[in-house]
Amino acid sequence: MAATVPTTPSFDVNPRPGEPFLLIAGPNVIESEEHTLRMAQAIKEVAESLDLRFVFKASFDKANRTSANSFRGPGMEEGLKILAQVRQQVQVPVLTDVHETSQCEPVANVVDVIQIPAFLCRQTDLLTAAARTGRPIHIKKGQMCSAEVVVAAADKVRAAGNPHVMVCERGTMFGYGDLILDPRNLVQMRAANCPVVADVTHSLQQPAQRQLPGGGLASGGQRHLIPAVARACVAVGVDGIFMEVHDNPEAAPVDGPTQWPLHLLRPLLTELVAIAAATKGKETSYV
Repeated sequence: MAATVPTTPSFDVNPRPGEPFLLIAGPNVIESEEHTLRMAQAIKEVAESLDLRFVFKASFDKANRTSANSFRGPGMEEGLKILAQVRQQVQVPVLTDVHETSQCEPVANVVDVIQIPAFLCRQTDLLTAAARTGRPIHIKKGQMCSAEVVVAAADKVRAAGNPHVMVCERGTMFGYGDLILDPRNLVQMRAANCPVVADVTHSLQQPAQRQLPGGGLASGGQRHLIPAVARACVAVGVDGIFMEVHDNPEAAPVDGPTQWPLHLLRPLLTELVAIAAATKGKETSYV
Protein backbone atom coordinates (compact mmCIF):
# COMPACT_ATOMS: atom_id res chain seq x y z
CA MET A 1 0.00 0.00 0.00
CA ALA A 2 1.34 3.42 -0.94
CA ALA A 3 2.22 5.68 1.95
CA THR A 4 0.45 8.97 2.44
CA VAL A 5 2.64 11.96 1.70
CA PRO A 6 2.68 13.86 5.01
CA THR A 7 3.41 17.40 3.83
CA THR A 8 2.69 19.78 1.01
CA PRO A 9 6.04 20.55 -0.69
CA SER A 10 7.29 24.10 -0.30
CA PHE A 11 8.82 23.89 -3.77
CA ASP A 12 6.95 22.97 -6.96
CA VAL A 13 9.11 20.85 -9.27
CA ASN A 14 6.79 21.31 -12.24
CA PRO A 15 8.02 23.66 -14.99
CA ARG A 16 6.24 26.98 -15.30
CA PRO A 17 4.82 27.92 -18.70
CA GLY A 18 7.46 29.66 -20.79
CA GLU A 19 10.30 29.40 -18.28
CA PRO A 20 13.70 28.63 -19.89
CA PHE A 21 14.74 26.10 -17.26
CA LEU A 22 15.02 25.63 -13.52
CA LEU A 23 18.51 26.37 -12.17
CA ILE A 24 19.92 24.09 -9.47
CA ALA A 25 23.33 25.45 -8.54
CA GLY A 26 25.84 25.87 -5.76
CA PRO A 27 29.20 24.60 -4.53
CA ASN A 28 29.80 20.87 -4.39
CA VAL A 29 30.10 20.77 -0.61
CA ILE A 30 29.52 23.03 2.39
CA GLU A 31 32.92 24.53 3.23
CA SER A 32 31.82 27.04 5.88
CA GLU A 33 28.71 29.00 6.83
CA GLU A 34 30.19 32.24 5.49
CA HIS A 35 31.14 30.74 2.12
CA THR A 36 27.84 28.93 1.71
CA LEU A 37 25.74 32.04 2.45
CA ARG A 38 27.89 34.16 0.17
CA MET A 39 27.62 31.72 -2.72
CA ALA A 40 23.86 31.33 -2.30
CA GLN A 41 23.34 35.11 -2.33
CA ALA A 42 25.58 35.63 -5.36
CA ILE A 43 23.92 32.91 -7.43
CA LYS A 44 20.47 34.12 -6.40
CA GLU A 45 21.25 37.60 -7.71
CA VAL A 46 22.36 36.21 -11.08
CA ALA A 47 19.32 33.93 -11.36
CA GLU A 48 16.89 36.71 -10.46
CA SER A 49 18.43 39.04 -13.03
CA LEU A 50 17.63 36.44 -15.71
CA ASP A 51 14.20 35.56 -14.30
CA LEU A 52 15.26 32.00 -13.53
CA ARG A 53 13.85 29.96 -10.67
CA PHE A 54 16.75 28.91 -8.49
CA VAL A 55 17.36 26.10 -6.01
CA PHE A 56 20.59 26.27 -4.01
CA LYS A 57 22.50 23.00 -3.68
CA ALA A 58 25.34 21.94 -1.41
CA SER A 59 26.24 18.66 0.29
CA PHE A 60 26.88 18.23 4.00
CA ASP A 61 28.81 14.98 3.47
CA LYS A 62 30.52 13.62 0.37
CA ALA A 63 30.27 10.01 1.43
CA ASN A 64 31.58 8.53 -1.82
CA ARG A 65 34.94 10.27 -2.13
CA THR A 66 37.61 8.28 -3.96
CA SER A 67 40.20 8.72 -1.21
CA ALA A 68 39.64 8.20 2.51
CA ASN A 69 41.82 11.27 3.11
CA SER A 70 39.65 13.62 1.04
CA PHE A 71 37.53 16.40 2.51
CA ARG A 72 33.93 15.26 3.05
CA GLY A 73 32.17 18.27 4.56
CA PRO A 74 30.92 19.32 8.00
CA GLY A 75 28.59 16.37 8.56
CA MET A 76 24.82 16.26 8.78
CA GLU A 77 24.19 18.12 12.03
CA GLU A 78 26.36 21.13 11.28
CA GLY A 79 25.54 21.05 7.57
CA LEU A 80 21.81 21.20 8.14
CA LYS A 81 22.24 24.19 10.47
CA ILE A 82 24.04 26.02 7.68
CA LEU A 83 21.45 25.07 5.04
CA ALA A 84 18.71 26.29 7.38
CA GLN A 85 20.51 29.63 7.52
CA VAL A 86 20.58 29.75 3.72
CA ARG A 87 16.80 29.27 3.59
CA GLN A 88 16.21 31.87 6.28
CA GLN A 89 18.70 34.56 5.29
CA VAL A 90 18.92 34.21 1.50
CA GLN A 91 15.30 33.16 1.06
CA VAL A 92 15.86 30.46 -1.57
CA PRO A 93 14.83 26.78 -1.76
CA VAL A 94 17.59 24.37 -0.78
CA LEU A 95 18.59 20.92 -2.05
CA THR A 96 20.98 18.41 -0.50
CA ASP A 97 21.62 14.69 -0.80
CA VAL A 98 21.10 11.73 1.50
CA HIS A 99 23.04 8.49 1.64
CA GLU A 100 21.22 6.48 4.29
CA THR A 101 17.56 5.95 5.12
CA SER A 102 18.09 7.37 8.63
CA GLN A 103 19.08 10.73 7.16
CA CYS A 104 15.86 11.30 5.24
CA GLU A 105 13.61 12.60 8.03
CA PRO A 106 16.06 15.08 9.62
CA VAL A 107 17.09 16.34 6.19
CA ALA A 108 13.45 16.78 5.14
CA ASN A 109 12.89 18.98 8.19
CA VAL A 110 15.33 21.53 6.74
CA VAL A 111 15.53 21.33 2.95
CA ASP A 112 13.03 21.76 0.12
CA VAL A 113 14.35 19.02 -2.20
CA ILE A 114 16.06 15.73 -1.34
CA GLN A 115 18.62 14.40 -3.79
CA ILE A 116 19.41 10.72 -4.36
CA PRO A 117 23.07 10.35 -5.40
CA ALA A 118 23.86 8.65 -8.69
CA PHE A 119 25.57 5.65 -7.13
CA LEU A 120 22.44 5.03 -5.01
CA CYS A 121 19.72 5.55 -7.62
CA ARG A 122 18.66 1.88 -7.54
CA GLN A 123 18.43 1.63 -3.74
CA THR A 124 14.74 0.97 -3.15
CA ASP A 125 14.81 1.51 0.61
CA LEU A 126 16.54 4.88 0.24
CA LEU A 127 14.17 6.03 -2.51
CA THR A 128 11.17 4.95 -0.45
CA ALA A 129 12.36 6.60 2.77
CA ALA A 130 13.09 9.84 0.95
CA ALA A 131 9.74 9.74 -0.84
CA ARG A 132 7.80 9.23 2.38
CA THR A 133 9.07 12.54 3.75
CA GLY A 134 6.83 14.27 1.23
CA ARG A 135 9.67 16.43 -0.07
CA PRO A 136 10.31 16.57 -3.83
CA ILE A 137 12.94 14.00 -4.84
CA HIS A 138 15.73 14.71 -7.32
CA ILE A 139 17.20 11.43 -8.61
CA LYS A 140 20.62 11.40 -10.24
CA LYS A 141 20.99 8.71 -12.90
CA GLY A 142 23.86 6.38 -12.07
CA GLN A 143 26.90 6.60 -14.30
CA MET A 144 26.51 2.89 -15.05
CA CYS A 145 22.75 3.03 -15.67
CA SER A 146 20.47 3.41 -18.64
CA ALA A 147 17.65 5.90 -18.87
CA GLU A 148 15.23 3.06 -18.11
CA VAL A 149 16.80 2.56 -14.68
CA VAL A 150 16.08 6.12 -13.56
CA VAL A 151 12.55 5.88 -14.99
CA ALA A 152 12.05 2.87 -12.71
CA ALA A 153 13.52 4.85 -9.80
CA ALA A 154 10.96 7.60 -10.33
CA ASP A 155 8.24 4.94 -10.28
CA LYS A 156 9.52 3.76 -6.88
CA VAL A 157 9.13 7.28 -5.49
CA ARG A 158 5.57 7.51 -6.78
CA ALA A 159 4.80 4.02 -5.48
CA ALA A 160 5.71 5.31 -2.01
CA GLY A 161 2.99 7.94 -2.35
CA ASN A 162 5.05 10.91 -3.52
CA PRO A 163 4.34 12.34 -7.00
CA HIS A 164 6.94 15.13 -6.65
CA VAL A 165 9.99 13.83 -8.48
CA MET A 166 12.67 14.95 -10.93
CA VAL A 167 15.24 12.84 -12.78
CA CYS A 168 18.73 14.00 -13.65
CA GLU A 169 21.27 12.93 -16.28
CA ARG A 170 24.82 13.26 -14.91
CA GLY A 171 26.89 11.40 -17.48
CA THR A 172 27.63 7.81 -18.41
CA MET A 173 30.85 5.85 -17.90
CA PHE A 174 33.02 5.84 -21.02
CA GLY A 175 35.70 3.40 -20.01
CA TYR A 176 37.17 3.45 -16.54
CA GLY A 177 38.23 7.08 -16.20
CA ASP A 178 35.89 9.21 -18.24
CA LEU A 179 32.25 10.21 -18.60
CA ILE A 180 30.19 11.37 -21.55
CA LEU A 181 26.75 12.94 -21.67
CA ASP A 182 24.52 11.16 -24.17
CA PRO A 183 21.75 13.57 -25.29
CA ARG A 184 19.55 10.58 -26.17
CA ASN A 185 19.12 9.97 -22.44
CA LEU A 186 17.57 13.41 -22.01
CA VAL A 187 14.82 12.39 -24.41
CA GLN A 188 14.41 8.81 -23.19
CA MET A 189 14.18 9.94 -19.55
CA ARG A 190 10.99 11.81 -20.40
CA ALA A 191 9.31 8.43 -20.06
CA ALA A 192 9.52 9.08 -16.31
CA ASN A 193 6.70 11.63 -16.80
CA CYS A 194 8.42 14.22 -14.65
CA PRO A 195 10.88 17.10 -15.13
CA VAL A 196 14.22 16.12 -16.67
CA VAL A 197 17.36 17.88 -15.41
CA ALA A 198 20.85 17.87 -16.94
CA ASP A 199 23.91 17.98 -14.69
CA VAL A 200 26.34 19.83 -16.93
CA THR A 201 29.28 19.78 -14.52
CA HIS A 202 29.50 16.24 -13.08
CA SER A 203 29.00 14.98 -16.63
CA LEU A 204 32.51 16.19 -17.37
CA GLN A 205 34.22 14.42 -14.49
CA GLN A 206 37.15 12.11 -15.08
CA PRO A 207 36.82 9.81 -12.05
CA ALA A 208 39.94 8.96 -10.05
CA GLN A 209 42.23 10.53 -12.64
CA ARG A 210 43.96 13.13 -10.46
CA GLN A 211 46.81 12.36 -8.06
CA LEU A 212 46.62 14.19 -4.73
CA PRO A 213 49.69 15.65 -3.04
CA GLY A 214 50.82 13.20 -0.39
CA GLY A 215 49.00 10.27 -2.01
CA GLY A 216 45.46 9.34 -2.91
CA LEU A 217 43.23 9.98 -5.89
CA ALA A 218 40.55 12.50 -6.79
CA SER A 219 38.39 13.17 -9.80
CA GLY A 220 39.69 15.28 -12.63
CA GLY A 221 37.50 16.98 -15.18
CA GLN A 222 37.08 19.16 -18.25
CA ARG A 223 35.72 22.46 -17.00
CA HIS A 224 36.33 24.17 -20.33
CA LEU A 225 33.70 21.93 -21.96
CA ILE A 226 30.88 22.86 -19.55
CA PRO A 227 29.45 25.52 -21.91
CA ALA A 228 29.38 23.09 -24.85
CA VAL A 229 27.54 20.41 -22.87
CA ALA A 230 25.16 22.96 -21.36
CA ARG A 231 24.29 24.38 -24.78
CA ALA A 232 23.49 20.91 -26.10
CA CYS A 233 21.30 20.04 -23.12
CA VAL A 234 19.26 23.24 -23.32
CA ALA A 235 18.84 22.79 -27.07
CA VAL A 236 17.47 19.28 -26.50
CA GLY A 237 14.88 20.84 -24.20
CA VAL A 238 15.61 19.96 -20.58
CA ASP A 239 13.46 21.31 -17.76
CA GLY A 240 16.38 22.04 -15.47
CA ILE A 241 20.11 22.71 -15.43
CA PHE A 242 22.18 21.45 -12.51
CA MET A 243 25.63 22.92 -12.15
CA GLU A 244 28.23 23.25 -9.46
CA VAL A 245 29.52 26.79 -9.08
CA HIS A 246 32.44 28.09 -7.02
CA ASP A 247 34.07 31.48 -6.56
CA ASN A 248 37.53 29.87 -6.69
CA PRO A 249 37.36 26.42 -8.33
CA GLU A 250 41.12 25.91 -8.20
CA ALA A 251 40.97 26.07 -4.40
CA ALA A 252 37.74 24.07 -4.00
CA PRO A 253 38.24 21.07 -1.69
CA VAL A 254 35.96 18.86 -3.81
CA ASP A 255 35.51 18.55 -7.59
CA GLY A 256 37.35 21.76 -8.41
CA PRO A 257 38.04 20.68 -12.02
CA THR A 258 34.30 20.55 -12.79
CA GLN A 259 32.99 23.52 -10.84
CA TRP A 260 32.07 26.55 -12.96
CA PRO A 261 33.61 29.89 -11.92
CA LEU A 262 31.10 32.21 -10.27
CA HIS A 263 32.30 35.24 -12.24
CA LEU A 264 31.44 33.44 -15.50
CA LEU A 265 27.99 32.28 -14.40
CA ARG A 266 26.00 35.25 -15.69
CA PRO A 267 27.36 35.19 -19.28
CA LEU A 268 26.87 31.43 -19.57
CA LEU A 269 23.32 31.51 -18.24
CA THR A 270 22.49 34.47 -20.48
CA GLU A 271 23.50 32.41 -23.49
CA LEU A 272 21.57 29.37 -22.28
CA VAL A 273 18.41 31.42 -21.76
CA ALA A 274 18.69 32.62 -25.36
CA ILE A 275 19.07 29.03 -26.59
CA ALA A 276 16.05 27.96 -24.55
CA ALA A 277 13.99 30.69 -26.21
CA ALA A 278 15.00 29.50 -29.68
CA THR A 279 14.77 25.72 -29.33
CA LYS A 280 11.67 23.63 -29.89
CA GLY A 281 13.21 20.76 -27.96
CA LYS A 282 10.41 20.63 -25.39
CA GLU A 283 7.79 20.20 -28.10
CA THR A 284 6.64 16.91 -29.59
CA SER A 285 9.22 15.16 -31.77
CA TYR A 286 8.96 15.69 -35.51
CA VAL A 287 9.22 11.94 -36.08
